[in-house]
Amino acid sequence: MTPDFSSLHNRNETAVFEAIGELAPRYPAIGHDPGLLADVACVALNRLPPRYIRHTVDFSFYQSDRERVEHAREVRAAVRHAFEFVQARELMGARS
Repeated sequence: MTPDFSSLHNRNETAVFEAIGELAPRYPAIGHDPGLLADVACVALNRLPPRYIRHTVDFSFYQSDRERVEHAREVRAAVRHAFEFVQARELMGARS
């Protein structure tokens, strides 16, 4: 019997994707390029510890309000860093 792992996911993915959507307009040089936005997502996700869950509602139930606020802050910081990193990389590439 092969176990079905399709219900497992990293809860940071959704939070990072949402934060990218919110912050992309602040980075017009890269915020409209799907490939660069995928790079931003990779950089941000690699800065955050993985949090694998099966059901989002279950995880939310065990988090305090303070933990939820802190997680949101960590995600936004990681996404801002990722935008700055990818933007700088693109500017350096343009100068080469």
